Amino acid sequence: MLALLDEINAENEKVLAGGGPKYVARHRERGKLPARERVELLVDRGAPMLELSPLAGYGTEHPLGGGMMMAIGQVEGTECLIMANDPTIRGGSQSPVSVAKALRGYEIARINKLPLINLTESGGADLPFQSQIFVPGGATFKEISRLSKNGVPTLALVFGSSTAGGAYVPGMSDYTVFVKGGAKVFLGGPPLVKMATNEDADEETLGGAEMHAKQSGLADYLARDEFEAIALGRQIMRHLRMSRPAPDGATGPDPVYDLDELLGVPSVDPRIPYDIRDVIARTVDASEFEEFKPLYGANLVCGWARLHGRDIGILGNNGILFSEESQKGAQFIQLCNQQSIPLLFIHNITGFMVGTRYEQGGIIKDGAKLINAVSNSCVPHYSLMVGNSYGAGNYAMSGRAYDPRFVFSWPTHKIAVMGGKQLAGVLSIVRENAAKASGRELDADAEAQARAAVEAQIDSEQTALYATGQIWDDGIIDPRDTRTVLGLAMSAARGNPIDSERGYAAYRM
Repeated sequence: MLALLDEINAENEKVLAGGGPKYVARHRERGKLPARERVELLVDRGAPMLELSPLAGYGTEHPLGGGMMMAIGQVEGTECLIMANDPTIRGGSQSPVSVAKALRGYEIARINKLPLINLTESGGADLPFQSQIFVPGGATFKEISRLSKNGVPTLALVFGSSTAGGAYVPGMSDYTVFVKGGAKVFLGGPPLVKMATNEDADEETLGGAEMHAKQSGLADYLARDEFEAIALGRQIMRHLRMSRPAPDGATGPDPVYDLDELLGVPSVDPRIPYDIRDVIARTVDASEFEEFKPLYGANLVCGWARLHGRDIGILGNNGILFSEESQKGAQFIQLCNQQSIPLLFIHNITGFMVGTRYEQGGIIKDGAKLINAVSNSCVPHYSLMVGNSYGAGNYAMSGRAYDPRFVFSWPTHKIAVMGGKQLAGVLSIVRENAAKASGRELDADAEAQARAAVEAQIDSEQTALYATGQIWDDGIIDPRDTRTVLGLAMSAARGNPIDSERGYAAYRM
């Protein structure tokens, strides 16, 4: 685990370095603060902050982290979703990863009713990738508008360029702060204006901060410098008076077991089982866990606990899902919904059991009950990926496609339709059967090479790093930080404690 964490930390160091020493130095020489320093000044001193998707884009040709920082942090006592472009990385331009990461951020803000604060300095779309950006990127402005419609405040603090489509970030926001001499906001910069109208225009006259404050009215506040812009952003949040005091007992007693022991619970070999209760005991308050139906469907551990003083229902995997586990899980989810208790799903699941006996015994209809319960549950869900999350087991445990409020992974997490060896074997059998049906001999050497290639591909695509690069989670975390991270996520969800009206589709009993 420590070796895996070293690998993760090495990637995080690349993100912290921004565009590299040369471009960071150039940025500072222009009198500008780096993106992370802007965020640190914005949030309440000493308050916790949870960064989201820091390694988005891993394994792609695009900048690691999407060229932006995204976090949940407190501003004047209120948890906010904060996005900050990093102008030292390709001028803060937006890659396809930037768009996907931003859309996830807007989704988190909308579902949890978190005020949105954009710290803007971006050259707009990374034009060579415009075909991958243009259509999905349009949804970013829609999301800002819908947040405002739902009574969720949106702020834009503009430090530098906000060009073309990016001009609509402040344009769609409730409150805007522009930095004098820094902010430049226009639909078309001087080169485009020249090409479109043959007009020669300078940046300040076309879209400078003073012009927008005095003439166009786009700037609500004009700041003398970046420090005042950040102070004005905090002032706006103060007058909104949205501070949410922590509920009684929001700290809760620490687990009685040492958190460092979480490093040794899962094996790097996904075939070696471990007891998910060992994870629960080192995560929940006082290590107290009231287990539900412990003698029935034993491969799915269900029960109630408290986490930082808040009630939580927990479902964790101790093996493959049979019909009994499916029925037990569906019942437990319904009970938690009756009491409006949020749910934590701890993944280490290879899927549902297969085979003639189990198909005849109704594994599909029983599995459907569990997926039905997950799909229509109205309380917040949180997913923690500690090990495997394969096949329909991922769906039954409220995987990313089932809209959990937050998804966090341990470095030992693996996700795919099935394991590499199994998938390669299935395809090999299909090819063998096809050869027999056509009367051909299967080339053993070629088949072995094909099988090895597929297995290698799946093994590389099922890692935690690959998953976080695709934004299938909200970040890979150190297991020792699990309790803290889940506590911050649950706190962020307080603005919207219920997802929808209670109700379920027809169950195939």
